[in-house]
Amino acid sequence: MKSSNSNQPTIVAILLFSSVCHFLPFCIGSPPVNEVENETPFTYTEGHKGPKEWGHINPHWHVCDNGKFQSPIDLLSERVHVIHSLGKLRKDYKPAPAVLQNRGHDVMVKWKGDAGKIIINGTSYKLIQCHWHSPSEHTFNGTRYDLELHMVHESSHKKLAVIAIVYKYGRRDSFLSQLFHDIKRSGNGIKEKNLGIVNPGDIKFGSRKYYRYMGSLTVPPCTEGVVWTILKKVRTVSRDQARALRDAVHDGFEANARPTQRLDERPVLMFTPRENGASA
Repeated sequence: MKSSNSNQPTIVAILLFSSVCHFLPFCIGSPPVNEVENETPFTYTEGHKGPKEWGHINPHWHVCDNGKFQSPIDLLSERVHVIHSLGKLRKDYKPAPAVLQNRGHDVMVKWKGDAGKIIINGTSYKLIQCHWHSPSEHTFNGTRYDLELHMVHESSHKKLAVIAIVYKYGRRDSFLSQLFHDIKRSGNGIKEKNLGIVNPGDIKFGSRKYYRYMGSLTVPPCTEGVVWTILKKVRTVSRDQARALRDAVHDGFEANARPTQRLDERPVLMFTPRENGASA
């Protein structure tokens, strides 16, 4: 990994990338379009509706094909700039009413009330929903894990920020344990289930270290200008929990991970606390 002490002018420049986002070509224009709700037009299997063709299926999805800031990416250590001054994640989540929705291509928890927020570079992003991809969409030095959770947030200006957590097979995940039976039932024709009060604070982060880069939605319309934060720690999920998520979706969406996209010249930053004896 590249140190924050080398090539200081470049590092200072990339430190500013999120604060100047609103003035960059991939951030300006109309507000981001949310993920497509109807999965029928696209698939994850290569073919005429597969990932390589998403940009040709619908004219509003052209950025899936010709965008320069697409997600997911491979987080390659040698390209990562370690920046201590990014600071720890500032999150303020709270319990709120939520529903479980089966969108066909994934399973989503959507909060109906105020479930709190995260703050990135002085901007508040309200938590809207979370959903899962199996296997993971982001890779680490080419390694793809078994599951990835996306927590989707939106600012008052309709800009998006996503926190991603990756999982490998092992001990059960406590948040998924709360939802396990409802997820299994969602595969039996129950498209929406009232969950009552759900606390997003029950989603375990487990690390203060994270990666950050500018990217896009990972499903059509592949809208760019999304601030991505990927936690470095790999958590665990049981095989039956991951299987329940795969069994709940429609046929053909059991593996609902988009292939990694070109990084091009985008900076990838990593926050890690300075060595002071404390664990990260």
